[in-house]
This record gives sequence, C-alpha cells and structure tokens, in this order.
Amino acid sequence: MQKVFNLLGATAFLMSGAMVVGTLVLYTRIPSLTKYYMSELKLELTKLVTDMVPAVDNVMPELPSATGPAIEMPKSPF
Repeated sequence: MQKVFNLLGATAFLMSGAMVVGTLVLYTRIPSLTKYYMSELKLELTKLVTDMVPAVDNVMPELPSATGPAIEMPKSPF
C-alpha cells in the first residue's frame, strides 16, 4: 500500500511540475502568438473588405468639364 501512495505522490508532483512549466512557456509565448494571430486577422479582414467594396473607378461618375453660371441668392426681406 505504501508503494501505491508513493507512486500517487510522485505522479502528482510530476503533474504539478508539468503544469507550472507549461504555464511559464505559454506565458512567455503569448506576445508572439498574439502578434501572429492579429496579423492574420488583419490580412483576412483586409481581403474581406476589399472583396466587398466595388472598384472605385467603376462607381465614381465622371467629373464635369464645364460649370454653369452662379446662382443668385434671394433678397432678404429684412
């Protein structure tokens, strides 16, 4: 029975140590993981918006080459 308890204690110690090491590794890699996923998200959103917005040249009307005379303002009654 003592051997079982020793085995369980050693297993618990190894599991706790592995959790601490895993937490430290993940904590040190969070900035690089965040930067990677943010850049991927920006790229995907840029592609999505670019596909949704039509080409500006096809949508914009041509600018007029000449303009008309100035419009007179109505006289103020005061």
